[in-house]
Amino acid sequence: MREALFYEKLQNKKIQCHLCPLNCLIADGKTGVCKVRKNEGGKLYSLIYGVVSSIAMDPIEKKPLYNFHPGTQVLSVGTYGCNMKCGHCQNWEISHIEGELKLEGDNLLLPEQLIDLAVQKKAAGIAWTYNEPTIWFEYTLDCAKLAKEKGLYTVYVTNGYINCEPLDQIGPYLDAMSIDVKAFTKEAYKKLCKVGHYEKVLEIAERAKNKWNIHVEIVTNVIPTINDDEAQLSGIAKWIKDSLGTDTPWHVSRFFPYHEYNNLEPTPIEVLKKAQKIGLANGLRHVYIGNV
Repeated sequence: MREALFYEKLQNKKIQCHLCPLNCLIADGKTGVCKVRKNEGGKLYSLIYGVVSSIAMDPIEKKPLYNFHPGTQVLSVGTYGCNMKCGHCQNWEISHIEGELKLEGDNLLLPEQLIDLAVQKKAAGIAWTYNEPTIWFEYTLDCAKLAKEKGLYTVYVTNGYINCEPLDQIGPYLDAMSIDVKAFTKEAYKKLCKVGHYEKVLEIAERAKNKWNIHVEIVTNVIPTINDDEAQLSGIAKWIKDSLGTDTPWHVSRFFPYHEYNNLEPTPIEVLKKAQKIGLANGLRHVYIGNV
């Protein structure tokens, strides 16, 4: 375990985590919603520092990042847990933790080892992905600092649900973020992800791009009956143009029935083409159809 950053000590050994907008109030011996940040005796600890669930060499386009170092290979690495509970999550086996997280000792990869592996594999950079990287904050921060020293680029593939102060701490060491904007109403976000305040995601995307000059690409998994209406798609496209700029890529990807949403149909290709047209009509220059 590693003592976590961004928490406040309260009475009776309770603590409040301030890593993400959930701001979990955590009693002694308990974890927050993400299940990987635990209160032990009035101190908050990360249970996953250096703990790897998944690792692979990927094309950067798979993240998806199409306008950031195209043609390069990135070392992708993930852990366990998430601060959202998306019913359509493709990686729910590692991101949705029920009960207590139980780990084996043979999946530890310390920051120096991760950087050495990336150099050995001739990766152009490192991407924290597969599950939500922001809850792995202490590890990704230490790794990102070392990666910059070695000339490697750094990437978060994220739901964007992080508070401003943590983003500002890692901002100088992050080169790119692929950010999910899952919907454009509070009701749709609550239905999909079990969280409200989707505006927080938009705020973080804007802050990453405009304050830290991080390369940002937006991803929307277009899901029938939930976020495929013209109002939401137009809202996302207009927000990207007005807040992030016309050159910011938007990926509209195809949904397939999965996990809690296995009763829905796959997104019709015509709907994705409609979303692409909406993006272009709103002035975006790069609108990509994905997962087809």
